[in-house]
Parts: sequence; C-alpha cells; structure tokens
Amino acid sequence: MAFAIRDIIAQDRPEWERLYQGYAEFYKVAQTPAMRQTVWRWINDPGHECRGLVAAAPGGHLLGLVHFRPFARPLSATVGGFLDDLFVEPGARGTGAADALIAAVRSEGQQRGWSVIRWITADDNARARRVYDRMAAQTNWVTYDLKV
Repeated sequence: MAFAIRDIIAQDRPEWERLYQGYAEFYKVAQTPAMRQTVWRWINDPGHECRGLVAAAPGGHLLGLVHFRPFARPLSATVGGFLDDLFVEPGARGTGAADALIAAVRSEGQQRGWSVIRWITADDNARARRVYDRMAAQTNWVTYDLKV
C-alpha cells in the first residue's frame, strides 16, 4: 500500500477526526467533539508544543496519525520527544504505516537534538507491541496517574 508521511494540513480535518475518534474508541476513552477541537487547535498552532503527522494514501485518504511533543528530562539534562498518540486504521495495519510514522517522529527528534523518543501503550495492545518491540527497547518503568 502506497502512502506518504506528512504534516497535518487544514484539509485533513474530517479524516483526522475519523482517525482520532477511532483511536479514542480503541482505548475506550469518551471523547467529545470539543476535545477533538482542542487537540486540532494544538496541532495546528505553531506556538504549541504538540505536533502531528499523518500517513496519507494517494488521493489524500488518511491511513494513520501520530501526535508528539518535546519533554524535559532533568536527570539527563536533555530534551526528549513524547509520542502521545499513534493510530492506524484497521484496514491499513500491517502495511508499514505505523513503522513509518514512528520513524518520522524519530527523524524529527534527531533534527531537534532530542535524546529519546518515549511512548506508552496498553499492556494488552499485543499487535502494536509487536511493532514497538521491533523498533524500540521496552523500559522497566511503571507508569502512574495522580488525578488533580
């Protein structure tokens, strides 16, 4: 399957929404149109830290998306990149789109001088974890959320 990795553009809004809603549904997260509007605004604001890329098929159909941002790493006195969201539509899984989106974030990190690209996934996300295990090293860190 042919696709290109590129920045998100204004015309992508309907397809991006479809993908991002699919991502939220996959993780069983209740997401409203207002929430998607906020994220859309972030990834299209050059002054905001959050960026987005898409995997686009010829003709413009979006196959996948990735959102990422820098984060400070005080212990190492470096800046890393955090890959927040990665989603490939079910019909495009296994095409290399996820690998290409991750590689594009890595390339961005190399250009920015980031020390690492980090992300989390659900423990039971077996298919994605097979991709991640090929591309990166699993850490021994356990994640916690403290509600505020």
